Amino acid sequence: MHAGHPPVIVLMTDFGLSDTYVGQMKGVILSLAPSAQIIDLTHAITAQNIAQGAFLLGKSAPFFPEGTIFVAVVDPGVGTSRKAIAVKTACHTFLAPDNGLLTAIFQANEVTRCVAITSERYLLPARSSTFHGRDVFSPASAHLASGVALLELGSEIDPSTCTRIPLPGCNTPDNGATWEGTIICTDHFGNLVTSLDSKILDHSKQWMISTGKLRLPVSNTYGDVADQQPLAYTGSSGMIEIAIRNGNAALELGLKDGDSVLMTSEPAG
Repeated sequence: MHAGHPPVIVLMTDFGLSDTYVGQMKGVILSLAPSAQIIDLTHAITAQNIAQGAFLLGKSAPFFPEGTIFVAVVDPGVGTSRKAIAVKTACHTFLAPDNGLLTAIFQANEVTRCVAITSERYLLPARSSTFHGRDVFSPASAHLASGVALLELGSEIDPSTCTRIPLPGCNTPDNGATWEGTIICTDHFGNLVTSLDSKILDHSKQWMISTGKLRLPVSNTYGDVADQQPLAYTGSSGMIEIAIRNGNAALELGLKDGDSVLMTSEPAG
């Protein structure tokens, strides 16, 4: 962070907000680093959906200031032999279980340091086998925010040994005329974010999105269709999304995370 600015710690979990888990994490952080500015990226990752968390973390991290510390916890293997890791890139630091949650970060960034978090002095003395978000990642992030060097958290490891998972993507069986993808996640509005990246679009063609019985042209924005009508468009993440103007596409169209989506091209005009 810039001199004089409070350290920024960003939290992303699948914990939800109806329980006390997120609040306890913040309590630990502020007990150790009272000047920290804590930002909730989201706590609505689908439970245990590591790939969804990895995708959303990768899309979000570039929008945060240099020096931001990310604590990402989607951790179905908590309490097992999976490592807790701290990863430093040119701009940010990421703390997460070594289960593939940092896959998109590894793909998009050069890692300058990678550490297995093992040093007892930077963890809570009594640790639950089911809540490392509070007992491992929160105190470690707070100590980093307070000036502790990354290498103090534990032993340095080769980032190439860290777990990577297949992320939702798109593939073409016919050299770009057709693209196959899936629905990755559903936002608060019921808009369906797909794994079809708008970067693949050839704008000399009209593209159509199909899923189930639904078939839609790719539009520019909500105003291109009438109220309560479905549309496909490029969302803020750069991915193709499916929505209903002023409606909830997930509910009204019966679509959900994991459903297949097909994008095909036609000559423009």
